[in-house]
Amino acid sequence: MRNTTLPTIIDVEASGFGAASYPIEIGIVRYDGAKWCKLLRPFDSWVHWDTKAESLHGISQQMLQARGEEPHKVCVELNNFLGNTIVYSDGWVVDNPWLIKLFSTAQVEMSFTCRALEYILSESQMDNWHDVKNSLSAELDVKRHRASSDAMIIQQTYAKTMALTQK
Repeated sequence: MRNTTLPTIIDVEASGFGAASYPIEIGIVRYDGAKWCKLLRPFDSWVHWDTKAESLHGISQQMLQARGEEPHKVCVELNNFLGNTIVYSDGWVVDNPWLIKLFSTAQVEMSFTCRALEYILSESQMDNWHDVKNSLSAELDVKRHRASSDAMIIQQTYAKTMALTQK
């Protein structure tokens, strides 16, 4: 079995599900295992809030005001942590626009690129993805649906599905 470098995985939690929603938490597990996660204090112009999204991720508006970090600072930290790399998301269709919204509003140029995880998954990995992910989630008994936990499960699912295809 060949040694394969793991992809850097990003996951974004948001204020809701529609076009008016915005990122409130970003979690990353880098290719080398380093982890990074931050809550974002919303810009004053970001007002949309969906209680259904809150019930899913468990992040309240009060939590963001108390513990969220200033978006410009988060963008700079993200660029420093990721550099000129590619990160992968299993929810690219929403995560990438949220990242673009964050960096654009903060007026910071994004140094990294976000791509859909499907770009690097083989057909065999895709066939096994949901069963392996569900099994790992149960095995790891992760109690919260948060960006850092999700990124870790996605990266471990990638590794396990890769190992299954190499057997």
